Amino acid sequence: MTDDGLIRCSWAMGRPGPDFDLYRDYHDVEWGRPLHGRVALFERMSLEAFQSGLSWLTILRKRENFRRAFSGFDIAKVARYTDADVQRLLADVGIVRNRAKIEATVALARIVLDFSEKGGFACHLWSFVDGRPIDNARHSFKDVPAETDVSRAIAKDLRTRGGNFVGPTIVYAFMQATGIVNDHLVDCCRHEACRALAREIRP
Repeated sequence: MTDDGLIRCSWAMGRPGPDFDLYRDYHDVEWGRPLHGRVALFERMSLEAFQSGLSWLTILRKRENFRRAFSGFDIAKVARYTDADVQRLLADVGIVRNRAKIEATVALARIVLDFSEKGGFACHLWSFVDGRPIDNARHSFKDVPAETDVSRAIAKDLRTRGGNFVGPTIVYAFMQATGIVNDHLVDCCRHEACRALAREIRP
């Protein structure tokens, strides 16, 4: 229970304060909510890659800096980044300055841009779950896997297209964040809300 009387997933619980408010707002507004916009999906997958080896709180604190640094995650613009842009980003103290992760984001933008079929990148990702979120009913995060068959399939697909930092663990975290899978615990205040959103989706 928190100061507002609501039960949330354990990672979004804690004393009120700037850091926990960031976590709680992200949990309540974004995490687990089905997401379909390709720019939003590109941003989330890029941030999950940058989070690798770090805390998600670090990424949330720097999120607006990432948006400024990566042209608002405009896919066409990021896909055209050159080594000069990579050097600019490596000098940007507001983001995570890791060359491999920066280059992986540029590569991902080019992958997303390559999708020209109806629905593009978003429809392609959602096709791995037949267009409908996987609805889990877990009581503890001890029961949540680090990766699944679906995340392994998506990771393999992205790697064959030239993706980096898209391993099955990163992809599963991305799936949780974007509502491709509902991993809010059953007693969490957002579990049923995300289930309801999932029922509104028409594949």
